[in-house]
Amino acid sequence: MMLYIAEKPSVGRAVADVLPKPHQKGDGFIKVANGDVVTWCIGHLLEQAEPQAYNADYKKWRKEHLPIVPDVWQHSVKAATKKQFNVVKKLVKQADTLVNMGDPDRVGQILVDEIINYCQVPKAKRAAALRCLINDMNPEAIKRSLQDLRPNTDFIPLATSALARARADWLYGINMTRLCTLQGQAAGYQGVLSVGRVQTPILGLVVHRDLEIENFISAPFYEVFITLQTTTNETYIAKWQPSLACKPYMDEEGRVLLKKLAQTVLSKVTGQPGQVTAVSESIKKQAPPLPYNLSALQIDAAKRFNLTAQKTLDICQQLYERHKLITYPRSDCRYLPSGHYQDKHHVSQAIGHTSRALADAAANADLSLKSKAWNDGKVGAHHAIIPTSRKLDGSRLSGDELKIYELVARQYLMQFYPPFQYQEKQIDTQVAGGLFISRQKEVVSKGWKALFPERTTKGKTNSEDAEFSDVKLPEVKKGQDVQCIDGRLDEKQTSPPRHFTDATLLAAMTGIARYVSDPEIKKVLRETDGLGTEATRAGIIELLFKREFLVKSGKEIHATEVGRRLILSLPPIMALPDMTAHWESQLEAIAEKRISYQQFMSPLLEGLNVLINQVDNIVFTGLKGHGQPFRKKRKSKAASPRRRAKQRD
Repeated sequence: MMLYIAEKPSVGRAVADVLPKPHQKGDGFIKVANGDVVTWCIGHLLEQAEPQAYNADYKKWRKEHLPIVPDVWQHSVKAATKKQFNVVKKLVKQADTLVNMGDPDRVGQILVDEIINYCQVPKAKRAAALRCLINDMNPEAIKRSLQDLRPNTDFIPLATSALARARADWLYGINMTRLCTLQGQAAGYQGVLSVGRVQTPILGLVVHRDLEIENFISAPFYEVFITLQTTTNETYIAKWQPSLACKPYMDEEGRVLLKKLAQTVLSKVTGQPGQVTAVSESIKKQAPPLPYNLSALQIDAAKRFNLTAQKTLDICQQLYERHKLITYPRSDCRYLPSGHYQDKHHVSQAIGHTSRALADAAANADLSLKSKAWNDGKVGAHHAIIPTSRKLDGSRLSGDELKIYELVARQYLMQFYPPFQYQEKQIDTQVAGGLFISRQKEVVSKGWKALFPERTTKGKTNSEDAEFSDVKLPEVKKGQDVQCIDGRLDEKQTSPPRHFTDATLLAAMTGIARYVSDPEIKKVLRETDGLGTEATRAGIIELLFKREFLVKSGKEIHATEVGRRLILSLPPIMALPDMTAHWESQLEAIAEKRISYQQFMSPLLEGLNVLINQVDNIVFTGLKGHGQPFRKKRKSKAASPRRRAKQRD
């Protein structure tokens, strides 16, 4: 008997639907006509054992217990899903061949593997286990996946990476949360100070941004614009480009801070003759953006519809599991396998049927085009999020579901539209020894940008390309004489950075190298950066709100007083993304067999000991009187503050 083990019931049922009928439905499984069985987990059926499972003394939080490091790691069966675990366990023992059908990522891989290991499956049976990767919930796609089963042993590096991540998060979260909470309570804080290797640096990003804004001192800067007239009485505006000699009077962004300097330039050039020193014109092409991965989709949804990352993920799961309209959403990839190119007709027709707003875009798509999105070399366990070939009446979707579906669908259709083309023109003019530059950008062909709807604000239509102007520069040639007939001095103020929003905080997490201080780590992370994973980022942000470390004001995200005090008390390495970003790059290296599990864990344990010694000397000043004590419910383990503080990220 072949046993298919899916990650969740919806996937298990979808798989069973394409297997031989008639079916015999059991409690937690489906037996198909040829005797094979499909069963499922309900997310994680197992969890990392609590510290007290290793030593009963660890139930009480004491400094002398730290660090808590298991000699032999243990799992425990989750109480809420124990019944389903027993179903799976019984079937695992009965099966001849096991098929891991966890979601196509490292969490999905380890989720099923850990059950197989926990059930003490014989070595030969484990070695013969197979892996099925399902990215698309439509029947034909599932059939293709079932015809492409791979040895589960091919994914040992991925499972090892997931195992290392889970254990590292447990070690860091359990030990540092216990120590920080004890230190906080000694300072008069009530409750738990939760610390995690991902959540704490994210909180640190917000705290440091808030402080940067509060401490920002605005300064004036000056720009000089002049009006130039040609011999044929045509005019154009040019902006002064300061020379290297002006550098002592400029800031890091090249803005002139000395008003007298700008005034001198203006008075020197007004009414003076000038000469065109250079003219350049070129046609630029911009290829369509790649299809979405989850983070890119969450960022766009936050910008356009003010949806939180978690809300977008929840909608995606509905579109994937319930409606079967999009492919696997927890993807970190923005490329597609070449085989999917053959589905373009069916997918574009499905888009036109499901979305009225995109019907014309689907009908006008040039399906003979092939963008750079189709690239087998850049596709791993999963591919970009795209629409499926399923047709559905769009009225059956909620408003938010339709919005997200149309984002995904539009991004897919863009792959079958020509490049966006625009003309760039620049005139360099010299007047009284000063260089003045005029630039013009003009749309030549909208190409894929024609798919963007125009947005209207206060009666005005704003296109996606606000930097393109209808003002055209005159036709002039190098060496042509001109006259400066007017000029003006603009005084502006430097502005602080903006508070984080859902979109910009997600962008910061996916491009974390920008916030890393260590130049060596920054170099490593330029190509593989990312704080957290596609599957966890939304949940971690939500967690910081639930723990009252973050709060929202409109779209802006701010740190609370407790969140700020926590970050400012911790050693910088805990509050900055350097360490956890480095961990992420190493976890990726494990998955790619470039380093071993032990090469990751050994230095991690050494660093944990160093941090414990540092935090043990910290006094959490300013937290006295803050926090809410947990109220224990009688006969309820769930009410324990220690259990609630359990941290995986």
